[in-house]
Amino acid sequence: MPKVAIVVLADTETHEGLGRVVNALEAAKEFKEANDDVRLIFDGAGTKWPGELARPEHRVHRLYAAVSDKIAGVCTFCAGAFGMTEAITACELPLLGDYEGHPSFRELVVQGYRVITF
Repeated sequence: MPKVAIVVLADTETHEGLGRVVNALEAAKEFKEANDDVRLIFDGAGTKWPGELARPEHRVHRLYAAVSDKIAGVCTFCAGAFGMTEAITACELPLLGDYEGHPSFRELVVQGYRVITF
């Protein structure tokens, strides 16, 4: 069974960023439906997405909700840097700060995860 960590780095400010987050969510959904071990992580400017996608009126909310159980968390440092810590806390998502305030991608690789970025 594949082990995959999907990392969203895309910003919320462009149509291109929306396309990237949709592709990340679709990939997570595909792995989930195949019963693979998939983790979704929001990092960098991608920390802006959970607060947006959690809103029921957002056009991608249903897709986000379909994979929300696969969200491993959000980068602690980046959530703070982008002013998103409160929004992430409101979404009840874990903050990941295993390596200097950031998620440990090395630990994911050591555990056998393939890392895909969007």
